[in-house]
Amino acid sequence: MSKPDLNLLIALDALLAENNVARAAKRLRLSPSAMSRTLARLRETTGDPLLVRAGRSLTPTPRALALREQVGRLVEEAEAALRPAQTLDLAQLARTFVLRANEGFVENFGPALLARVGAQAPGVRLRFAPKPDKDSGPLRDGSVDLEIGVVGKATGPEVRARALFRDRFIGVVRDGHPLAQGEITPARYAAGRHVLASRRGLERGPIDDALAALELERDIAATVAGFSSALALARESDLIASVPERGTGKLRAGMFNFALPLAAPEITVSMLWHPRLDADLAHRWLRGCLLAVCEPPAQTGCTPPSRLAASRCR
Repeated sequence: MSKPDLNLLIALDALLAENNVARAAKRLRLSPSAMSRTLARLRETTGDPLLVRAGRSLTPTPRALALREQVGRLVEEAEAALRPAQTLDLAQLARTFVLRANEGFVENFGPALLARVGAQAPGVRLRFAPKPDKDSGPLRDGSVDLEIGVVGKATGPEVRARALFRDRFIGVVRDGHPLAQGEITPARYAAGRHVLASRRGLERGPIDDALAALELERDIAATVAGFSSALALARESDLIASVPERGTGKLRAGMFNFALPLAAPEITVSMLWHPRLDADLAHRWLRGCLLAVCEPPAQTGCTPPSRLAASRCR
C-alpha cells in the first residue's frame, strides 16, 4: 500500500475551512486550477466527494464534516512540531545529562554547577562520567551530552566547542615543604622529586620539554592518572605536583602553591558537544550554566551562550 501524500492534509484543511475552492487556493497561495486538481486527488484518495455543488456554492459531505475537526487538529499539531522551540519551562524540565570530565574538574566545579542547576531546574539530574581519553565517539553516539577538556587532535572535526577558561600550570607542595622557603629557581624546582599526572601513562610532558630547554631534568618518582591523585600524593609526602591552577583550586586547600620558574604552556579548557544538540533549548541552558560557573564570581545568571560563539574544532 502506497503512503498517502501528507501535503493533502493541509489542502483538505483549507478546503473544509473555506468550503470554496477559490478562497482555499488564495489561503494556500495557489491558483484555483491547482486547488481544483488537489480536490480531485483528495476525492480519489478518500473515496468521497468531500465538497459537492449546492447551487452556486459547495457544501461538505457527512465524511467531510467528520474529518473537519480531526484534520484541523492534525495540521495544527504538525505546524507546532515543525515550529522552532521558543520557550523552556525549567521548573517542569525532567532530564538527565551525562557530562564527561576528569575528577579534578568535577571536584572543583561540580558543587557549584549542581547548586545552580538544582535551583533552576530541580527535575534535572547530572551524571558525571569518567574521561579515560579524548575520543569523540561518546559525543557522536549520544552516550555523553557534554564533555569538558582541551581540544586536541583526537577531537572529531564536527564537534562544537566553547572555551570555558584559560589555565596555567603551577607547582604545589605540602605545607612546610623545603620549597616553601626561599626563591624557587628552575634548578631547585628540577632537583626535587616529582609526581606526574598523565592519563595515558606518559613518562614526560610539556614541563619536561621546558626544563630540557634549560638543560635541566626532573626526577619523576611517581606517575598517576589525574591531577587530584597527584595532589593527594603531594599533600602527604615531599613530592612536587604540577597542576592547572584554576582546574584544581579547591583541591589545593592548605598547600603551598608557586608559579613555575619556567615557560610552561597555557591550556584552554572547553566544553564540547555534538552539533545535533546545538539548538536544543535544555542543552543550551546547561551550557550557559556551565559557562557561568567557570567564569569569574561576578558573573551571575544562566544566560545560554550564543550559537554564534560555538566554533568548529579543526
